[in-house]
Amino acid sequence: MEIWINFGWLALGLSLLYFGAEWLVRGSSEIALRLGLSPLIVGLTVVAFGTSAPELLVSMQANLANPPQGDMALGNIVGSNICNIALILGVGAVIRPIVVHLQVIRREMPILLVISVVFVFMLGDGVISRWEGAVLTLGIVVYVVASIRMAKRETNTAKLDEINEHQLAMVARGGVGRIAIDVGLILVGLAALVYGANRMVESGLALAGIFSVPEAIIALTLVAFGTSLPELATSVVASLRNQGDIITGNAIGSCIFNVLAVVGITSVVAPINSLGLDRIDLWVMLGLTVLIIPILATGRRLSRVEGCLLLVGYVGYCLHLVGRA
Repeated sequence: MEIWINFGWLALGLSLLYFGAEWLVRGSSEIALRLGLSPLIVGLTVVAFGTSAPELLVSMQANLANPPQGDMALGNIVGSNICNIALILGVGAVIRPIVVHLQVIRREMPILLVISVVFVFMLGDGVISRWEGAVLTLGIVVYVVASIRMAKRETNTAKLDEINEHQLAMVARGGVGRIAIDVGLILVGLAALVYGANRMVESGLALAGIFSVPEAIIALTLVAFGTSLPELATSVVASLRNQGDIITGNAIGSCIFNVLAVVGITSVVAPINSLGLDRIDLWVMLGLTVLIIPILATGRRLSRVEGCLLLVGYVGYCLHLVGRA
């Protein structure tokens, strides 16, 4: 009975993380648009950070637990980045081949590769200290500011527009009542994220104890998949609408935010100790980051076959984790 109760709490946590992120992004985006910010700038800041909010809340809750669960905090990030590249890009490409924007290849992918290498290097001693977290946090500030400045120079802003037509139509209708609804969405979304993250961490730790599975394995699989649900949902919808830039921008941008913002902010609040995270997991994350660059650069297109290979790789990695447990 205890097992099913914990699975129930886990499912509740997953649902709250998904809907919490959706409500937070929707409310924040509409208010930002009312304040006169362009859809592109909103997409590069509010939406990108909003889809990484589940990872941030879960990692923060895990690292501030008593005792701290560093393996859960960092395993969530590593697993989420693996999920973003292999599962989310793979699913999107299988539904419909993805045409990749040149900016993703020339700018976002090199940035992701560099910060992934830096992250692996920082974790060499098993600890992300406060000063290392401060460096990563500074990195996300620089990245966002640079993105906004570059966006202002772009003449074609439609490519990276994360705000869908339905949202824009709602904004156009305007009114004080709508602003109150948007504020309510933000507050409810934040509450759902906080409680969902708590349920994810608590039930994940309980299941790890029941099945005698290392916390890092739970974080790399169930927790990582759960916190990546907003990105997965975005990938499916964008693929059906033939919006390949949103898929790649969402997946790669989320990976960048995960390393810089989530790891950075979490470790600034309290240093992250992770001695149970296997180096293999870090190399898989880094290897996928290196592998995806030539795949995306070849014809600036991610085909269905390449998407299938990414999915097979993700399934193989999950089977490896199960065997390792």
